[in-house]
Amino acid sequence: MLKILDRYIIKTFFGPFFFIFSVLFFIFIVNIIWVQLGQFMGKGLSYWQILKLLFYLGVSVISMVLPLTILLASIMSFGEFGERYELAAMKAAGISLTRVMFPLLGVTMVLSVMLYFFSNNIIPDFQRKAKNMLFNIAQTKPALNFTPGQFIDQIPGYMVKFDKIYGESGENIEGVFVHRKASTFENQQSIVAEKGKFVPAANKNFLKLVLYNGYVFEDNIAGKPDNVRLKQPDQAIKFDTLVSHFDVSEIINKAIEEEQITDDYRFQTYNKLEETIDKNKKDNVRFFETVGGDVLNQANPVISYMDKNKAKAAPKSQIRLDTLKKDKKLEMIYNAYNRLDNLKTTAESKNGEISPNVKYFSKVVIYQQRILTYSFTCIIFFLIGASLGSIIRKGGMGLPVIIAIVIFIVFYVINVGVENVAWSGKMNPYLAAWIPNMVLFPFGVWMTYKALTDSQLFDAEKYKALFKPITKRFSKNKEHKRYQ
Repeated sequence: MLKILDRYIIKTFFGPFFFIFSVLFFIFIVNIIWVQLGQFMGKGLSYWQILKLLFYLGVSVISMVLPLTILLASIMSFGEFGERYELAAMKAAGISLTRVMFPLLGVTMVLSVMLYFFSNNIIPDFQRKAKNMLFNIAQTKPALNFTPGQFIDQIPGYMVKFDKIYGESGENIEGVFVHRKASTFENQQSIVAEKGKFVPAANKNFLKLVLYNGYVFEDNIAGKPDNVRLKQPDQAIKFDTLVSHFDVSEIINKAIEEEQITDDYRFQTYNKLEETIDKNKKDNVRFFETVGGDVLNQANPVISYMDKNKAKAAPKSQIRLDTLKKDKKLEMIYNAYNRLDNLKTTAESKNGEISPNVKYFSKVVIYQQRILTYSFTCIIFFLIGASLGSIIRKGGMGLPVIIAIVIFIVFYVINVGVENVAWSGKMNPYLAAWIPNMVLFPFGVWMTYKALTDSQLFDAEKYKALFKPITKRFSKNKEHKRYQ
């Protein structure tokens, strides 16, 4: 009997789970598209390349999507149980809420373990592929996209202009001007033609252009002495038909997925990150010792100077600048002040050098710890979601969605807030990574306790009765008109 009930509970949970996961994944992907849209435009990417990039980027958001999905699915599942009075029937049959939550708690733990291995072993590879692909797309020149009446330099080594472009695929052109951008020792060449046509080349690395009725203007004396220039003027060759091939391999054969970036900490597993953290600790210790030694070496002369030239004169209420050079004690104070000011400037510059090291160390630690923390977040969100669902007893996409969004926003704000504090060096990064879970875990335990004790936490009538003595003072007793 209980096995049948367990299967029913799990089946009810996974119904909204897959739907919510798909919706949230789509929302996160749309956000990525919106952020990265500028890098896709005008790069000549195929639909397959764009889909592949979005898939690489989307895999990394699963670590954030899965906890939110568990939270929302658990609220909806237990809310439906309460709304259909199935929880009441289970309790009447002697089945406690703890026993009802047990199978889904086991499912959540399995999903948490899967998320850990997924974040540790799979996400780093896709992070590497995504970042390299974005880098290569950013380095890629725009695709061949000619605009009539404008000079275009998209073909490597050439400047072209077409007065008119027409045809089904824009293969016919009129008013052609092609100029080769030559160096000092190359021949300058310009081609002018009445019309032309793009023709598929045998080699895909070349763009084949057939031109009709035009001239080739060429300066064939580049780099030659002045006396030779006077004897050999520029050449103009008339043609009826001219076939030109342009090398566009730099655009077509750009290795979009070539891995040029390999040393990012986000490409590493948990154990590799531990090695990176240890190495970074040692580097930071050496760096801080060097910086401290520099500041100390500069501070010692200032302290020695001030000890040697102590001014015991009574303080003056007013100091005139024209007497400063005449008064030796004041001059000593002025010099000491200048040295202290220089020391302060040096300390501020060294602090600017320290901040990037602290920020990088905090980033690596937080990224490593989140491989673990997000797995625990799944369990905490289940406790909160299952308890809330059994208390509010509302299923569907209404109130459960609002509550889940509020809880997730609180979690996200805490997450980002402590992250920024850790980056500034004001908080231990290990503590910063675990604080969101440390804040929400007591709340999850408290909500579970309230659910087990059948608390009327969201009963509006209960709060009305609580505030009734207060509201009663502000309400006027009106007699019925019949008795006036």
